[in-house]
Amino acid sequence: MHYHICHRTTYNYDRPVALAPHLLRLHPRASGDQSIRQHQLVINPQPLNTSLSLDVAGNTVTQIWFPPEQLITSLEITATTEVITHRQNPFDYILEPWAVEFPLDYPASLLSQLQGYLAPLGLVSSPDPLVGELAATIQQEVDHNVGLFLTTLTQRIYDRCTYQIRETGRPQVPGITWQNKTGSCRDFTVLFMAVCRSVGLATRFVSGYTEGEPKATKYLHAWAEVYLPGGGWRGFDPTLGLVVADQHIPLAAAALPQEATPVAGSLRYPGGRSTMTYTLEINPK
Repeated sequence: MHYHICHRTTYNYDRPVALAPHLLRLHPRASGDQSIRQHQLVINPQPLNTSLSLDVAGNTVTQIWFPPEQLITSLEITATTEVITHRQNPFDYILEPWAVEFPLDYPASLLSQLQGYLAPLGLVSSPDPLVGELAATIQQEVDHNVGLFLTTLTQRIYDRCTYQIRETGRPQVPGITWQNKTGSCRDFTVLFMAVCRSVGLATRFVSGYTEGEPKATKYLHAWAEVYLPGGGWRGFDPTLGLVVADQHIPLAAAALPQEATPVAGSLRYPGGRSTMTYTLEINPK
């Protein structure tokens, strides 16, 4: 699929403020799944300087900073992108024989690389019994088949939970999401990740866009990717009940949700409050 995307984020402050450096993860990931034809970032007011880099997870990060004496009352960030997604068939892989059924016995060299994606998410201090119960129930239903576990979990969250728009704030504790059967896309993604990690599947949090219905309002979206030996990182979207293909456009992926935030930054001095609004246009070409 070929998309033209315009994403504008505006922060308005209740008083003049000075901004500390900000990190922007608004450049779509370049990978075998998608290629970037064009990307432009326009920031108002114009920052003193910008710096492009790759973070530890391979995301393109733009750091911006402003003169410490500069006081502003609003910050507008507009990202315009032309991107082509390539993954038409999300099942075009063959799992390694040792990864077809639970429990997975990772080779030591691979296990060392995946440790950060297998660790507890840190939202609670001890294993969540509701998460463990959900994982065990589905494992039994699918007779410990890894592929069926993932598609069943994706569909189970989609079928049993009610989606709500919640544009700001940290993800809910996974057990709370499952107990209340309601949440935002990032809540469902974190629940999916917690269940997978509880059974030894490496997962990461993805922020980005999805095409959606042509006339529907567009929102930033979140989903999960699971490392499948033989298939690499593969996306699962419990909010939409889908295995991810070419209608999802990832911006950033990381072991923890906060490390994939599209815009992250703070004020140099405490006290100011901000409101955030954004517009998002995603047009197939």
